[in-house]
Amino acid sequence: MTEAARTDARPGREPATPAVRLTAVTKEFGPLRAVDAAELTIREGEFFSLLGPSGSGKSTLLRLIAGFERPTSGRIELAGREVTALPPSRRDVHTVFQDYALFPHMTVEQNVAYALTVAGVRKSERLARASEALRTVRLDDHGPRRPAQLSGGQRQRVALARALIDRPGLLLLDEPLGALDLQLRQEMQRELQRIQRATGVTFLLVTHDQEEALTLSDRLAVLDRGRIEQTGPPLEIYDRPATAFVAGFVGTTNLLRDQAAVRVIGAPGTYSIRPERIRIAAPDGQDGAPRPGERCVPGRITEIAHAGAHTRVVARLDAGDDRLTALRLNATGLPDAVRPGAPVHLLWNVNDAFPVPG
Repeated sequence: MTEAARTDARPGREPATPAVRLTAVTKEFGPLRAVDAAELTIREGEFFSLLGPSGSGKSTLLRLIAGFERPTSGRIELAGREVTALPPSRRDVHTVFQDYALFPHMTVEQNVAYALTVAGVRKSERLARASEALRTVRLDDHGPRRPAQLSGGQRQRVALARALIDRPGLLLLDEPLGALDLQLRQEMQRELQRIQRATGVTFLLVTHDQEEALTLSDRLAVLDRGRIEQTGPPLEIYDRPATAFVAGFVGTTNLLRDQAAVRVIGAPGTYSIRPERIRIAAPDGQDGAPRPGERCVPGRITEIAHAGAHTRVVARLDAGDDRLTALRLNATGLPDAVRPGAPVHLLWNVNDAFPVPG
């Protein structure tokens, strides 16, 4: 997190004014409630993400903050100033979209400097600031080129430079990496994080990619059906999901309810156990007995799938028809006795079975 995003906790010191504050923001499209009474605070200088599946309301929420949509009810503040009814041009905000929206007939430098040209900024200052913005995104030698001469990642960096040239208080990123292949997407994720830290601008990213949100964000909000289900740092959301939806959507989990919870956990309710917290052992092996603080259930392997750095193992438990999924690092390997159809013990620390509201 950038220094600007940290709240000074010294006695008598007022907390910094949030970059974004939403109070009971609701947006309805006829009978559809796309955003439902959203409450959200984003700190100045923070890299914040809105994460959720398609139709969860995250893009609508971004458009409300940008001013492209007006809320049905509620209040929107940017840097302590109410902007609920103001148009986009009167908000200190820029938006970067997935499709880049570059002018093909202009050079990279002209694209980046376009807003300053429209504003009537003198040429020498335009060129100096365009050069600075291109240095920030590490494209300072690409100014004379046209967008068609650039890769997808380079075009996205030009779009970022254009959005940053007049130093906005808030940069909105609407699925900006969705059109890139996996390797380029990962490279651009690192670039986004580097640029945000270098500039100190508050970034608000909309994404459906859990790994992207967890990797980049200081904090994030998880949305479902227009409601903010949970807000917090990535590790807190992953390790301590507030609802069953968050547990199932952010990463993968074993979600156990009702009688399954009684059989596997030993208590009623709804519980989440992350697959990487489950230990797999042959029943007669030296690791087959539970260690202090562990719970052990017997089962039989139904599936083994190798997935890059991890191997996914699915076992059907002897008690009932429940199944548990475990992840094992390929570097550590699986015991020789762990193969499809073989009996196993599945073990985990009792504290790793986290209760969530059903």
